[in-house]
Amino acid sequence: MKVAFVGKGGSGKTTLAALFARHLAGQGRPVLAIDADINQHLVVALGGDANDLAGAAPLGEHLPIIKDYLRGDNPRIGAASQMVKTTPPGRGSRLLRVVEENPIYAACVRRIGEVRMAVTGEFNAEDLGVACYHSKVGAVELLLNHMLDGPGEYVVVDMTAGADSFASGLFTRFDRTFLVCEPTVRSVGVYRQYAGHARDYGVALSVVGNKIEDASDLDFLREHVGTDLLTWLSRSPYVRRAERGAVGPLTELEDVNREALAQLAGTVDGTPQNWAAFTRWAHEFHRRNAVAWANDRVGVDLAAQIDPDFRMNPQVADVPAAVTA
Repeated sequence: MKVAFVGKGGSGKTTLAALFARHLAGQGRPVLAIDADINQHLVVALGGDANDLAGAAPLGEHLPIIKDYLRGDNPRIGAASQMVKTTPPGRGSRLLRVVEENPIYAACVRRIGEVRMAVTGEFNAEDLGVACYHSKVGAVELLLNHMLDGPGEYVVVDMTAGADSFASGLFTRFDRTFLVCEPTVRSVGVYRQYAGHARDYGVALSVVGNKIEDASDLDFLREHVGTDLLTWLSRSPYVRRAERGAVGPLTELEDVNREALAQLAGTVDGTPQNWAAFTRWAHEFHRRNAVAWANDRVGVDLAAQIDPDFRMNPQVADVPAAVTA
């Protein structure tokens, strides 16, 4: 199951993404967490620091090798350099499982406590004026396009703030999207913008209230987000300590907030994986990118990369290795 955490900057989406990933991993569930925010703070929220990622290649800087691996022997892709962020898998492509040994994970994934994680890489001084952060996030989209995850397996992605993820088709790559919403006008505004964009694409969207202090906060959220409000986390001394660098065992989190995490997990587990829609939107956004910019940049008709007879679903893992890997 692929899960996104989105919301206004400062709403607590990174904190909740980390708590959720730790909740799952603490139960022995396979989890891969990815920091796809322009502000790379997930490792700290998980209780680690930059030293814990020593030797790990950011996904955005490892893109040529990622493309080469995922291409496999797909005959529709003439060269790895012809792959773009929306390139969908086809017969001959290499597909990824949440937990496995492969060159991408060996180079880019490290363990932070009980959680395995990767980062897209920071937007730095060398990128100013010449690059877009979405070029780094494109590595995440390419990975998710090729991710053959099943029930009981989880990819948890801390997304860019606001509605920035709509700059690509990445927002359609998730089985469940949690929008973290404070009881404020600005936070509700981000919800309305996100929900408005996502509605036509069948995005499974739930609102998670955060920093709730009293009944009036809940009344405010219910008034503005309605039945999309799934659950909420109250103001938390545990989270406050964690934000100051003291990330304690999750058993120290307040009971009511631990119950909220369990409700998130139950909602994800109860969400059906719509592989037909996943494949359909992958093809649609690849066509859009091909026409808008990618054909000119790469120099070939990238729509030809779409394999009309290939559908992502768990049964693909059972086909002969020569086809998938």
